Amino acid sequence: MSHAHDAARLGEAPHWEPEDIVGKMTLKSLLFSNDYRHIAIKGILTSVLMLGLGGLMAMLFRTELAVPDVQYFGARPYMQLMTLHGMLMVFGFVIPFVISLNYYMMPKVLGTGRLLWAGAAQWSYWLLIIAAVFLIIARPDFTWTFYPPMSLRVGGDLVFLGYVAITLVAISEFLAGAVLLRNGWEAARRLGWGKLPLMGWGAISEGILLIGSTPMLGLVGIYMLTDWMGITAIFDTGRGGDVMSFMLMFWFYGHPAVYLPLMPAIAVLYTLLPRFLGRPIWSYWSAVTAFALLTVLGFVVFPHHFQPAENVSGVMQRITQILTLAIFIPSTLHVFNWIATLWYDRIPDSARAAIPFRFIVASIFFLMLGGVTAYVNAQIATNSAFVHNTYFVPAHFHAMFVGFMANMAMAGIYYLYPYFTGRMFNQRLANTHFWFWQIGIFTKVTMMYYLGFVYFPRWVVDFLPLPQWAVPQFVLTGAAYLIGLGFIIFVTNIVWSASRGRKSEADPWALSDDAVTSGAAAQPAE
Repeated sequence: MSHAHDAARLGEAPHWEPEDIVGKMTLKSLLFSNDYRHIAIKGILTSVLMLGLGGLMAMLFRTELAVPDVQYFGARPYMQLMTLHGMLMVFGFVIPFVISLNYYMMPKVLGTGRLLWAGAAQWSYWLLIIAAVFLIIARPDFTWTFYPPMSLRVGGDLVFLGYVAITLVAISEFLAGAVLLRNGWEAARRLGWGKLPLMGWGAISEGILLIGSTPMLGLVGIYMLTDWMGITAIFDTGRGGDVMSFMLMFWFYGHPAVYLPLMPAIAVLYTLLPRFLGRPIWSYWSAVTAFALLTVLGFVVFPHHFQPAENVSGVMQRITQILTLAIFIPSTLHVFNWIATLWYDRIPDSARAAIPFRFIVASIFFLMLGGVTAYVNAQIATNSAFVHNTYFVPAHFHAMFVGFMANMAMAGIYYLYPYFTGRMFNQRLANTHFWFWQIGIFTKVTMMYYLGFVYFPRWVVDFLPLPQWAVPQFVLTGAAYLIGLGFIIFVTNIVWSASRGRKSEADPWALSDDAVTSGAAAQPAE
């Protein structure tokens, strides 16, 4: 039977009275209020805008890549679109979106009733906005990883704004980490570590990752700026700098950055899954263990990102391989926990019909798809000669970032929509969005994996008209258009339904299924 602490560990059941927060707030309160609801909604709306901008850029360069030869863009505009797409999607959409979901849910799930250090969250938001504006003005063309010395030689006269933007992103994410850690820690102190809801564990893990990794990103941005200005020569090899210093510093942030959207998305999943199923998570302590292991290992596996750049051999090679394989353990713990929770009793009809639940299930699928293909990162030969130089890497992180994290972002916004607006979205439009996204994302990721296996190179604006390259690229572009169409349907739905949607019931996600009992038949593990 369920453990005695399960109710406490879930926090308040993630259900609150729906209210028209959006309709009642003014522009001034939306922009400057420290009310956690306004901060969260502002962050979500801005992230949706970033998704739209980043997605539009993807549609443009995908149109160029649909067939061989250069049709619309030269090399530099193409690289600018690719760079801005990557930066806006990572820094502007996926990380702040899931963090904003946590901003709204934490005060309720953790029982604080307010967001502690809300002022820091406010500053975090505005710094990110300034960074996004600087990036768009700068229009850098050196990829989202901005490797020197190339990134110090290209980009035009305004490229320095890109370096400033990187530093601002680091400060913004550091402040967000402080907010999450403060709220999670306070909940643990008040409730006790053994009764802390899993959203609290996720907030603590995310806070540690952000606070521990972002100072290095800030230093990278500062050093890139001073190298470009000629004040220092930290990374500029033409003046005695060292690129490997950049690689070590950047990827010390860059690999934890993989988990920066992952942790909050997992926390949301752990909160919503029991809500839809009407029963607790299968194993509380395995989830806690997985959060802890991801936090620790997230800081130490980064050398596999630059294996092609140096001779990794001997002890270093073995450590890199072992740590890369070890990080599969906490990820597997999470996935097994979710599958066991789904498996050990009937899934209610109300869950099967709920759009957020469908996005949750799709997220779990794509996390597995992206995860099972990542083991080759642990193999030095394949990682150096194959993974880093082909579409295999974009396939892996699109499965994780879009398939898992963006799907979980959609699960969160659809779940919270009646609590934000007091109304329900259009079910048919939401279902169309769901299927367009899943078919589009699966096709996109599959074609990218295939292109990786046939050695299609990354960062190219043109390619030879080989059938094994041209056909998948055309299909991949079609899949991108399908995802974009799904996004348009999503935006149309949430805007239209905010004023014309059916009014929400007191419990918009009420459990209903004649075959479902109180869950007494379930036997979740401690």
